[in-house]
Amino acid sequence: MTKEQKASLVTACIFYVLTVVGFFYFSVTLIVIVFLLFTLSITYFAYLCYRNHNDYTGAEHLQQEIGILKSEKETLRGDYEILIREKDEELNRRQNSIEELKNNVSLLEKEKEELERNAKMASQKAANTERADNDGLLPPDDDDDTANIDIIQVARQAIRELEEAARSVDLIITISSALDKLMVRASAKRLLIMFRNIIDNSIKYMQSAGTLVITISAVDDVIFIVLKDTGKGLPEDETKHIFELNYQGSNRISGNGLGLTQAKAIVEHYGGTIYARSPEGKGMGIYIQLPTT
Repeated sequence: MTKEQKASLVTACIFYVLTVVGFFYFSVTLIVIVFLLFTLSITYFAYLCYRNHNDYTGAEHLQQEIGILKSEKETLRGDYEILIREKDEELNRRQNSIEELKNNVSLLEKEKEELERNAKMASQKAANTERADNDGLLPPDDDDDTANIDIIQVARQAIRELEEAARSVDLIITISSALDKLMVRASAKRLLIMFRNIIDNSIKYMQSAGTLVITISAVDDVIFIVLKDTGKGLPEDETKHIFELNYQGSNRISGNGLGLTQAKAIVEHYGGTIYARSPEGKGMGIYIQLPTT
């Protein structure tokens, strides 16, 4: 065997090994390239053998080798086709999985939209119910609900009406304001009821001599009202419930628990907010914010 034959045979063997290994590590394209190089190498080896051996025995031997190589080629081709088929099947499985995931995501998005829509409807229904409940607590009013009235004057009137009841429990009520007059668009009758309900609550629950200071101020278009007494107050977990209908805390006294609930309904009817703070043992504070218009 000549050096050229040996070189071509070794080259063919190398490409053959690379072709077999490629089924496990190479891409399909690279496998095809290596296989073609193997085919060219072995063909060239066959050509050299044919050229250098003209006798019948050598030709028969070469034909046998060519038959073996053809058989190996067919085997490699079969393995290649099986590999391609397996890759196609795997690709189809992955595509089916992706489509299934897309469908699941689409269903989840629809469920999310439905839940958000239901939550929005429930929230709106609750808000409408609360608004209807508050409107039902509003006291009847024959006054002009959009008239400009002096809220400081209304507070003074409420103090005068409850002055005797306050004096009976040694409660001193004062108004603190840097303004002589502060106008707000609302019903004087309803604001009077609001002040009376809060002041009456302090008279009931003070249970000892003390003071109630009503502070009224304004910043831009917002009125701030603070009614702070020096009573015993309530625990924090009870304070947050005092505006609920019929709620009575641990210091309960006879009554229907409507006063502060009605005061809250009046404040919210005019677009304001109301809340309470009561550090236990340091009195009760009612804080109100009302728009002037």
